[in-house]
Amino acid sequence: MNQKIIERAAEIIASKTGYIGGGMEGYAALALIDENGYPTASTLTIAKADGIKWLTFNTSLNRDSVRRIQKCNRAGVCINSSEYNITLVGTVEILTDADTKKEMWFPVMKGQWSSPDDPKYCVLRFTTERYSLFIDYEEAKGALV
Repeated sequence: MNQKIIERAAEIIASKTGYIGGGMEGYAALALIDENGYPTASTLTIAKADGIKWLTFNTSLNRDSVRRIQKCNRAGVCINSSEYNITLVGTVEILTDADTKKEMWFPVMKGQWSSPDDPKYCVLRFTTERYSLFIDYEEAKGALV
């Protein structure tokens, strides 16, 4: 039963991944702990994903979210609509290596960063440890090993 729901969650995430049609339609809420120990959430575009195993987001090194991750890398991701709720819990890392930045680059981002080599551009990679899924009126909870 869980595998069927996990596969459906992966399909939903795939349909919302990337800068679809040059726009940003694949949003997710990334929840982090702020400098005062409180949860905060930001909405980001999902760049790429591997099912529910990992998701990446493009952002700038000077964002509050990056500073928060440097202090505490525990995070949550939520992707939802009136038809489903995909909640993932895990860790997030800040990637600045040239290969990853080029792999996650989309031409539509040129307005925000000059190129994948822009020193302000970075990639956040969220890795799932556990999940809570509600899809097609079915629920699945568990941990990824």
